[in-house]
Amino acid sequence: MTAGAPGPVDDSDDKGGLRAALSGLTTRGRSFLAAGVAAAVCAYVLGQGDLLRVGLLLAVLPLVCVTVLYRTRYRVAGSRRLSPSRVPAGSEARVHLRMDNVSRLHTGLLMLQDRVPYVLGPRPRFVLDRVEPGGVREVSYRVRSDLRGRYPLGPLQLQLSDPFGMCELSRSFSAYDTLVVVPRTEPLPPLRLAGAATGYGDGRARSLALAGEDDIIPRGYRHGDDLRRVHWRSTARYGELMVRREEQPQRARCTVLLDTRRIAYRAAGPGSAFEWAVSGAASALMHMLERGFAVRLLTDEGSVVPGESADGFAGSTQDSADSAGLMMDTLAVVDHSDGGGLSRAYDVLRGGNEGLLVAFFGDLDEEQTAVAARMRQRSRGAVAFVLDGDDWARGAEAVPAAPVSERLRLLREAGWTAMAVPPGTELARLWQQAGEEGGGQSSAAGSTTGLSGGWS
Repeated sequence: MTAGAPGPVDDSDDKGGLRAALSGLTTRGRSFLAAGVAAAVCAYVLGQGDLLRVGLLLAVLPLVCVTVLYRTRYRVAGSRRLSPSRVPAGSEARVHLRMDNVSRLHTGLLMLQDRVPYVLGPRPRFVLDRVEPGGVREVSYRVRSDLRGRYPLGPLQLQLSDPFGMCELSRSFSAYDTLVVVPRTEPLPPLRLAGAATGYGDGRARSLALAGEDDIIPRGYRHGDDLRRVHWRSTARYGELMVRREEQPQRARCTVLLDTRRIAYRAAGPGSAFEWAVSGAASALMHMLERGFAVRLLTDEGSVVPGESADGFAGSTQDSADSAGLMMDTLAVVDHSDGGGLSRAYDVLRGGNEGLLVAFFGDLDEEQTAVAARMRQRSRGAVAFVLDGDDWARGAEAVPAAPVSERLRLLREAGWTAMAVPPGTELARLWQQAGEEGGGQSSAAGSTTGLSGGWS
């Protein structure tokens, strides 16, 4: 994927004037200038003509280098290409830099430098030899981050120097690009979602079998309609031009709820409970999109990633890759919220037509456990992964405390398939366990309440 390219840089630009050029004197150049001035003063005091000539030579040489470098007239253009521009945390991306000499003169010795945030590694520097007119030089470097986020790359900087190393001038391009580091995702085992609800689980397959992918419903012709869609039988019947209208069956839905409350998590960093929850939400989103679900990302603040539908679901008519990219970009920069409850997320869930609800919770007190329990009434199936901050602070040997077990019991009584998340546990294993436990719960619930859409 090609990133934005900086435009040409004219190294004869008068930005900063000659004063800026003099400020580019290196330590060697300043030493020569100081030594020349000192020798000239000593020669004047002592009356030594030969020493005066030496002093003038030492003083004039750096000034001549500054003048020559300042008046150098050539133009170079640079571009940057990221491969890829979106990477999971812990993976590497390669940055390709290209320099073109668009002038009619040979360039001098160039040092190319790209600005990168410190979390991506050391600042890359490259020394480019003389570039002929119309010549091209290409270099590349790698970047890597264990922390998700959006990181600017650039702008590019060129450092010009004279053959004697007396003066160095810097020129900067104006454009920069962005590397998106998204959360790590785990491949999840495919689980059959049972239930005869329309647009959910197996019910979607049955809808396709009954209605078909191209259900013909005629409607009146409108300006701009493809004439190949004309339905001649309906046209003859109604006496006006009719076209086929494609009606797609209702798509299975899934809402992924991410609890971002600051008070729900204890620590921070790549191995923290919050980062596990973000990674788990990303894995669930990717898994459900791959299975053909219309997916929505919801946070405790009630914010929803914009989708193609009014209620935020994406993936039904939009390309799944675009939907996944938008949600992963959102998760790349998601941070703790200052909210203290889940009531806003509860208000977003309408009730009964939300399909599957997959939630990643932090610490839940009694009040928030009750709110989460009521969410189950607004979905046909619900799976919760509960992370206890104290357990994660104690490490991998922690045993779920009694309050956590009580919260899980309350959620299960409300119909949730609730799973405790010990520190360092893989989501794929918990996902499989949730499917096994959810199958038994949905069978029992179906025999008493008629609910469908549980896990099996």
